[in-house]
Amino acid sequence: MSRPSWCSSDVVLLDEDCPLPFDVPFTPQQAATEGVPRGVLRVLYERGLVRRLLQGVYGVAQLPDTIGTRCAALRLVVPDSAIVTDRTAAWLHGVDIQYRSAPYVPPPISVFSASGSRLRRPGVASGIRGLRSRDVTRIDGLRVTTPLRTACDLGRLLWRFDALAALDGFLRLGVDHDELLAEVERYKGYRGVRQLRAFAPLADGRAESPPESALRLHWYDAGLPRPEPQVWVYDDDGVAVFRVDLALEEVLFGAEFDGKEFHSSDEDRDYDADRRAWMTEHRKWTFEIFEAEDIYGRLADPGPRLRAGIAKARQSISRWTLTRHS
Repeated sequence: MSRPSWCSSDVVLLDEDCPLPFDVPFTPQQAATEGVPRGVLRVLYERGLVRRLLQGVYGVAQLPDTIGTRCAALRLVVPDSAIVTDRTAAWLHGVDIQYRSAPYVPPPISVFSASGSRLRRPGVASGIRGLRSRDVTRIDGLRVTTPLRTACDLGRLLWRFDALAALDGFLRLGVDHDELLAEVERYKGYRGVRQLRAFAPLADGRAESPPESALRLHWYDAGLPRPEPQVWVYDDDGVAVFRVDLALEEVLFGAEFDGKEFHSSDEDRDYDADRRAWMTEHRKWTFEIFEAEDIYGRLADPGPRLRAGIAKARQSISRWTLTRHS
């Protein structure tokens, strides 16, 4: 199959010679209509010149990832009668709760209908759900469950570590914690309501990522005193210089998650090492560092390390040091 010149191997990004739209998402059918058959589209995808926004929806690599772009992508595959729910609704609101096994794969398309009919389309999870009028809002004309309703649904239905991450994410987005707590009893008798009851009081919008939320849940599981997320550490002039992901500040103990996305380069590792060394030397902090396998692995149990770290921190802050006077 011959390829057009705008698809040559030395192309860095698609330019105006490419017939694909640059400002909106598109489907393979629309691409074919513009003269880009599926075979060429597949090559563009494999080379990273286009990316998959949803199953069956694409955009050029430089298309901004905005709420407007996400709405436009969903409108290509979701009928006006459907209501976007669950992980897809979270994604549309800007709270990304992706599958950990495939964090860069587009979210599944979850839609429900209040009319009693299902949407039958490959890659779409559809069904019927009882929704009140106050449970539904519109974003760029697309019907979607509100942040509060979406938070409650995910807090009930997701795996426990993802559920707390979702609740944290929606508080970070702006859902009021008191409003969330007041909403919980509405779901009495619903699947997963016991989990929602347990996690809603623990939700904290200061958590900055799902792994940080999962680490905090492991901390609770270990029966330890309640930690504080994102604790600032100050220099001698009282200037906030560093933050600790999860801290028991009374004993200067910190637990941190080092994900591959922001902690894999030599520069990142050097920065983390220097930051923790300064806090250990100048502020007497004790740290335990965790990676994804420590939190999400099949046998993951950070509890013993957290308990040992806190015990070590308690000993460190009470250690008497002889000071020599001149």
